[in-house]
Amino acid sequence: MTHLDLFLQKGPLSGNVVPGLEELRRIVLLDGIPSNNDGMSELRIYIWLILLNAPPLRTNVYLDLVGQGASPAYSKIRDDTFRTLTTDPLFRRRVSENSLTRVLNAIAWKLHDANEARVNGWMSPPTLDVPRSLDGTSDIFHSPNSVSGRNAGAGSVMGTEGSEAGDVPSVALGSVGYVQGMNVMAAPFLYTAKSEVEAFAAFDRYINNECPGYVRGSMEGVHKGVALVDQILGIVDPKLAAHLQSKGMKAEIYAFPSVLTLCACTPPLPEVLRLWDFLFAYGSHLNLLCIVSQLVLMRDQLFNSQSPKPDFKPLRAQQVIDLTVNFARKIPNELYEQMLVHAK
Repeated sequence: MTHLDLFLQKGPLSGNVVPGLEELRRIVLLDGIPSNNDGMSELRIYIWLILLNAPPLRTNVYLDLVGQGASPAYSKIRDDTFRTLTTDPLFRRRVSENSLTRVLNAIAWKLHDANEARVNGWMSPPTLDVPRSLDGTSDIFHSPNSVSGRNAGAGSVMGTEGSEAGDVPSVALGSVGYVQGMNVMAAPFLYTAKSEVEAFAAFDRYINNECPGYVRGSMEGVHKGVALVDQILGIVDPKLAAHLQSKGMKAEIYAFPSVLTLCACTPPLPEVLRLWDFLFAYGSHLNLLCIVSQLVLMRDQLFNSQSPKPDFKPLRAQQVIDLTVNFARKIPNELYEQMLVHAK
């Protein structure tokens, strides 16, 4: 029995949730979540749901959304689902197009209904608080040794990969609904979950709490994240940053899909899952540092190329995580706070 199994079996010491979550994060960072070569794990989806603070969802809630039939976004969804992770045999073998379509259609209905309620004044628009850690303090962590904040900022939805990850959807600022690319954001959840309901619950929580700014209107959060990648690289590796800039290679050219999808657009899928374990444990904002870490890993190739456009394949999760933990300590307070809130 692994350390993680024992911890989950016993629960947090004396029922103290905050130190229990900190211990869970530490275990995920140091030991990882046990899985086979295909990335399959008996525990992963439950760890993700805990780390995302996703409340239990009654199956009937999901079934009711599915039972509403085709959403207004159904044709867009069908245009995207068949192109999702088409080169990944593991995903294609485990997740059917129909399953992906149902989850995305249910999400689209939920977003549509929430937007209708806001437009008609049935509910107040969400507001965002100052980032706070789970223990209620205003401290912002600079390494995975401290507690990551989670804000309950709600919003709309979006994502990318096989459906042209870098494309900016033509939706008005502040509008809510399905947008091209959500299929790739949902893919790892469906691959990991044991049911569509689990995948829906985790995906819904993720897009509404972790990155509403990525999927709302003109994707302002993604554009902020891409700009932050340039700034972070300038601090972590000034020479590499200067080299890429001299070649006109800004992050907006190569990093948009990776920012938007939390690197889910970069195979292989089992490595994406390992990276997501870390990001859900310590905060999805660290994905910006993970992208910079990937650039540093390909530093020699970029310097030796006359046209250095980064190619992130294949993803090497553990190396990326190790570099990210180190780089996090180098980021100034002001810039780190921008990382924390850029996707809200």
